Amino acid sequence: MINKNILALPLLAALAAACNSSPTGAGAGAKPDLLRAALDTTVAPGDDFFSYANGTWIKNHPIPASESNAGIGIEVQKEIYARLRQTSIEAAKANAAAGSNQQKIGDFWAVGIDSVKADKLGYGPIKSELDRIAAMKTVAEVPAVIAHEIQLGVRALIGPRVSQDDKNSDKMALHLYQSGLGLPNRDYYFNTDTRTKNIRRAYLRHVASTFKLLGQDSTAAKTNAARVMALETSLAKSSRKLEALRDPYKNYNKMTVAQLDKLTPGIDWQTWFGQLGAPRVDTVIVGQPEFYQTVGQLLKTKPVADWQAYLTWQVAREYSPTLSQPFVEENFKFYGTTLRGAKAMRPRWKRVLDMQEDALGDALGQLFVKEYFKPEAKARYDTLVKNVVASFAEHIQKVDWMSAPTKVVALDKLHKIAPKVGYPNKWKDYSNLTIDRSSLTANVMRANQWQYNYQLHKLGKPVDRTEWGMTPQTYNAYYNGSNNEIVLPAAAFAIPTLLDADADDALVYGYAGASTIGHELTHGFDDEGSQYDAHGNLHEWWSKDDRKRFNQRVAVIVKQFNSYTLLDSMHINGQATAGENIADLGGIVIGLDAFKKTKEYKEGKKVAGLTPTQRYFLGYALGWQMHERDEALASQLLTDVHSPAQYRVNGPMADVPAFYEAFGVKPGQKLYLPDSARVKIW
Repeated sequence: MINKNILALPLLAALAAACNSSPTGAGAGAKPDLLRAALDTTVAPGDDFFSYANGTWIKNHPIPASESNAGIGIEVQKEIYARLRQTSIEAAKANAAAGSNQQKIGDFWAVGIDSVKADKLGYGPIKSELDRIAAMKTVAEVPAVIAHEIQLGVRALIGPRVSQDDKNSDKMALHLYQSGLGLPNRDYYFNTDTRTKNIRRAYLRHVASTFKLLGQDSTAAKTNAARVMALETSLAKSSRKLEALRDPYKNYNKMTVAQLDKLTPGIDWQTWFGQLGAPRVDTVIVGQPEFYQTVGQLLKTKPVADWQAYLTWQVAREYSPTLSQPFVEENFKFYGTTLRGAKAMRPRWKRVLDMQEDALGDALGQLFVKEYFKPEAKARYDTLVKNVVASFAEHIQKVDWMSAPTKVVALDKLHKIAPKVGYPNKWKDYSNLTIDRSSLTANVMRANQWQYNYQLHKLGKPVDRTEWGMTPQTYNAYYNGSNNEIVLPAAAFAIPTLLDADADDALVYGYAGASTIGHELTHGFDDEGSQYDAHGNLHEWWSKDDRKRFNQRVAVIVKQFNSYTLLDSMHINGQATAGENIADLGGIVIGLDAFKKTKEYKEGKKVAGLTPTQRYFLGYALGWQMHERDEALASQLLTDVHSPAQYRVNGPMADVPAFYEAFGVKPGQKLYLPDSARVKIW
């Protein structure tokens, strides 16, 4: 992976999609104000601001059967799907030149949407891979087969990736990360609550059912499923917990190949790296050494039959969504329904578009930007970035817990954060990627191989700091610590209605200035991002006392979020979500001060009966206007470094004095915290 700190965020395009009306709601035929219409005034803002801000919208937008949640992002995604679908249909009909991006898009779409062909092919498209696995006679053959499957996108046993060296950001390095699990993370193998135990039982049935679809009888399928579960459980025991994966120093263990061999007796890493396509590697960064010690032990102790079961499962798991309908349905039943709570599959055309995005994202991005991206949106967003950066600089200068020398370095880092807005200046070249109409599986397999080679070929070459880790049509944004950059794809603001004057500054600053720009900038100074310097190197640039005072404040926000309980007994992991919670709080206070410099704030006029400051906070809450199924929420609490939407609103609001003033929050209300208990970092 290119980016170490990819962060799911609300999207400015969501605002654009929703903002079709006059904020005053006045005049003949005018639609109600976006923010006012979403309010549930039966809820007191000081008790549950999330429900107050979004309650009516949520009541009017039930979760579709094919989704695990409903939210403003889902609504906007409908428009993007419609656009990309039309682009793909036109490409399939175009009789485009062989090898052109249009030909690849068209052929990928045409064979992908052909369910009759997929059903006729069955699991034929992966049979050669299954035969390769079945042909193994000894455990000595396992590493070579794993190396081959990894290049096809199969997450088997080890997790090699090429990305920047955390301590030398000008160099690309080979990293080894924990990997190889079929369940979302280690906790699913060991948690003893009823929900998780039921998921484990369902997983075992799912693996066995998949083996049956591959032609195994019931006895063999159950035996092999048990083998898979046992091997994965061994891997899970040595896998680090979610919160432990956020410590960049503990997950940075650079060693020579000889040292790696010593760590894992019996493994010939030089040969294995050669099989992975990297024969000249002399050093590697191991994220979790204890995991790779277990890999070495398993390769010595597990019989070849166990590896055949495990690798057969991993190949089938990866490619089931591309195969015939029985495989698609079985995969959805577990990963869609059991884990995420969805009641029905999304239509095939949407699933194909998702795969096409993974395979040909930049090719689609070029067409998307050409058709739908407007220069005015970029100009407005650029201005917003500058204003929020200026506000952040003021906050750094004013904080009382950071010493003057550290402030100088912090300001230097802030001003060196590079904003990437809209789309990249150069696009990926897919000329050596073959896409045809033979099968959807074959196209996905070749695309995975292409992506693997694309990343691998970066070894030994200068870092390309202009490269993007997301496509322009992606509804997301991120901060990348190694590049010290924030990346804001075009889809975040591509809807033209955002440019209408009806999108008042209060709403835009809350929605975009706080929850996107301010949030991303703050990631450069959260508990993880703050450990990287202005050049993207893992390096302590704080004084010891400054770091101590900062960590004391982080501990308070960790404690605050640890106290939030959901689904009866589950709670937010305050340590794992600390970075996101810090960024949410920082984005809100920094964005607010940027908004206070606008003419609209200074005039103080109400819109739809709401003050500018009230609209700012409601604009922020708009970004988290969503609700999700219990299954999806439970999964998020175990696997995601982001807090659930309700607490991305209520959590930070409880720490912001201006929120108390704007909505008259009083002692005794549920969100009220005494001043001494409120978190103040930036």
